[in-house]
Amino acid sequence: MNQVHRQGADDLPSRAAHVAQRANWIRRSALKMIFEAKQGHPGGDLSAADILAVLYFDVMRYDASQPNAPGRDRFIMSKGHCTGAFYSVLAGAGFFPEEELSTYLQPLSRLNGHPSRTYLPGVETNTGPLGHGLPVAVGAAIAGQIDKADFRVFVLTGDGELQEGSCWEAAMTAGHRKLSNLTLIVDRNRLQQGAPTEETVSLEPLADKWRAFGWDVLEIDGHDPAALITALETKSEKPMCVIAATVKGKGVSYMENQAGWHHGCPNAEQYAQALAELS
Repeated sequence: MNQVHRQGADDLPSRAAHVAQRANWIRRSALKMIFEAKQGHPGGDLSAADILAVLYFDVMRYDASQPNAPGRDRFIMSKGHCTGAFYSVLAGAGFFPEEELSTYLQPLSRLNGHPSRTYLPGVETNTGPLGHGLPVAVGAAIAGQIDKADFRVFVLTGDGELQEGSCWEAAMTAGHRKLSNLTLIVDRNRLQQGAPTEETVSLEPLADKWRAFGWDVLEIDGHDPAALITALETKSEKPMCVIAATVKGKGVSYMENQAGWHHGCPNAEQYAQALAELS
């Protein structure tokens, strides 16, 4: 088991450039899926694309031909509504054929609106109801700690998702057990369905909250591949929280920082504009 997508451990600029290209492909792929299906969650897909690209095309250890290999790194997509980006990165990483992306949300497709471990290789656990992914990730990290295994567990949450109490119960457990094999990435785009997070239920001071629960914290630009690579390779004696400052709808001008694009589908003119901006 090795990191087959790595570009060279000492060549950070080349690695970052490769990841940036893959992130742009994820954005284009996710928008194509949403446009053809006439539904989806484009804002969060676009904000998470760089994070997913760094994980799957640089940092994580896995073998797509053996998706359940015991030594694999685990990734849990807790913000499970953002399947356009998630399915795109899984297909791009080789877990299933890219051609299958065209079946997104169709009857009998494996590509549901929320990811299902039952149907799709590479999905560690079913997600969709927010607040579930981090508790499952903590459980996986505890299992690794007990077994003295060397795999790592990564989990991506939305920021609005952190208003769920289950996240903080999991955070407290992880800090108590010093789960050094656990890394949480918060997609901090500051928008949730309908409104800014700080108008709904304020999260700040977010970094201080994680530190108070016994975590180490890094605050970075979530659209800077080099910063993401460096942060996600950082190890600590504590669980790690990476707060990635992102832009909802990143890369498409009319979607950026617009809560209304939490979900929805562009029309033909909007789709053409989005592809042009992402070309």
